[in-house]
Amino acid sequence: MNLIPEKYFGSHSYQSPVRKPGLWNRFLQGNRVWFTFRFAYIVLKTRKEARWGGYDTKAWSDSSYYIFRFIEQTGGRFHITGLENISKSGKPVLFIGNHMSTLETMVLPCIIAPFREVTFVVKDSLVRHPLFGDVMKSRDPIVVGRKDPRKDLEAVMNEGTKILSEGRSVIIFPQSTRSLVFKPEDFNSLGVKLAKKAGVDVVPFALKTDFWGQGRVIKELGPLDPEKHIYFSFGEPFSVTGSGKYENQRIIDFIQASLREWE
Repeated sequence: MNLIPEKYFGSHSYQSPVRKPGLWNRFLQGNRVWFTFRFAYIVLKTRKEARWGGYDTKAWSDSSYYIFRFIEQTGGRFHITGLENISKSGKPVLFIGNHMSTLETMVLPCIIAPFREVTFVVKDSLVRHPLFGDVMKSRDPIVVGRKDPRKDLEAVMNEGTKILSEGRSVIIFPQSTRSLVFKPEDFNSLGVKLAKKAGVDVVPFALKTDFWGQGRVIKELGPLDPEKHIYFSFGEPFSVTGSGKYENQRIIDFIQASLREWE
């Protein structure tokens, strides 16, 4: 891999520029049809690349940034802070945060991958998805079923430890599903348990991505709401000691404080 750190964003924060007035920008504002067309183009392109084995980390990061940019073009306003914490730890890390929409799955690669190799913990339905499955499989993710907690724990612990020992970081959403409302009781400690076992730091992150809604027919193609700004915040890395209960609560507190700030 030959990625240049800070290729897309500055070293500490990023804020989308204010869109210039004009007929074209007004036409694109929240334009779901145009957005769907552009999104479908990049999905089909990357699917083909993944099937032919030419979809590496650089290609993944670039396609993620392509999606990032046309989210901005349709009125999405990003506010990203704590970028310096992504690469602060010298070892692979566990990125642990809340899960709200399809948007974060699509844009986190261009935020994190230029700084360090990374993959996701994903549901098995995603690697079997007719459109996204090939791309996700090319990233060698940790796959869980979300039906048997014991099997999921075993998969995350075994595969996660292996991936981290190889020098790759892992993104995990401990909530069982995407949710517009953050519920601490649904935020399990799977991530901190893996971090403790693998001996790596945790980088907590919080996000607010309800700009991109959930579709009725195809979940990934929901409505866009330019009135809702998009927020990402990455916290300071920290290690896990003891049972991990304190550290898991620390992540929950970070997410809740960030969401309150963004209200």
